[in-house]
Amino acid sequence: MKVVIDNKIPFIREAIAQIAAEAVYLPGKDFTPEAVRDADALITRTRTRCNRELLEGSRVRFIATATIGFDHIDTDYCRRAGITWKNAPGCNSASVAQYLQSALLLLQQERGVRLSDMTLGIVGVGNVGSKIATVGQRLGMKVLLNDLPREEREGKAGFSTLAELAEQCDVLTFHVPLYREGKYKTFHLADEAFFRSLKRRPVIVNTSRGEVIETGALLEALEAGQVSDAIIDVWENEPDINLTLLDKVFLGTPHIAGYSADGKANATRMSLDALCRFFSLEANYRIEPPRPATPVITAHSLTEAALQMYDPRRDCEALRQHTELFEQLRGDYPLRRERRAFTILPQDDYELF
Repeated sequence: MKVVIDNKIPFIREAIAQIAAEAVYLPGKDFTPEAVRDADALITRTRTRCNRELLEGSRVRFIATATIGFDHIDTDYCRRAGITWKNAPGCNSASVAQYLQSALLLLQQERGVRLSDMTLGIVGVGNVGSKIATVGQRLGMKVLLNDLPREEREGKAGFSTLAELAEQCDVLTFHVPLYREGKYKTFHLADEAFFRSLKRRPVIVNTSRGEVIETGALLEALEAGQVSDAIIDVWENEPDINLTLLDKVFLGTPHIAGYSADGKANATRMSLDALCRFFSLEANYRIEPPRPATPVITAHSLTEAALQMYDPRRDCEALRQHTELFEQLRGDYPLRRERRAFTILPQDDYELF
């Protein structure tokens, strides 16, 4: 079996050696029809478009994407061509929760707001959004949930409309897939009309897909004071991001909210498990990220502990200094561990992601 693998997927080389006779590693942009023609399977990230142009005439039978999102896979074409695909739902949900936790605590520290007096609105309450709800609750925030697909399945109880979030929320955070058309369209969900409907000058957070928010409309809303601040990890037209927006946001990072080492290990593990199930292979590998450089943290507050584990200002500053390196900052992202990798002293019961 031959597998072509994105060379930025971590913790995979030793494991795949136990599974495949041949593994080829390529940058995501170098997945070409010639490169995949004799491959049995692909393991990709979001930078590889898996469509007819790439796959037609190949012997590819299976695609795993080591990501939650799968809008880079032409699922209709794969279905017609008999190609099975799998994503990694929830793989980095705790990593995004960690990112939001630190970002919100920084907002409180640097903007002088009290999180416990604020209402958090979550648009999209799947694997990630559900963990964000827990973050908000632990920080003492009132939490409102908006998720049309879940509301239709489960009933209206516990869910709010987008209009209600626009009216009541001090922080609005987006955790939806990118759907360009259809009943649950999320492309430019936050557009000019949405920003005009806001009542409380909220902070806007986007860690889902850049195209969920219309860049020009967000810029106008920031300039007009309809939005007080923005925390943006995902951008339209990546890697050619809007530098004016980067200059105006409270935090701007290079699509790394879900990039903890733990989240990456989860994604790699889920991709390999799916590959083994499809080809009826034995999964006898172990994937575990390395220990952090400083596994013991001394902290005297929740904010201090959270920011020692992960401080998003470092990623923001790196992007602002080198916007031309967006892809490199993302692809060569340094080790970042989640809560379970740390011991916090003194032994206070900090409820942290």
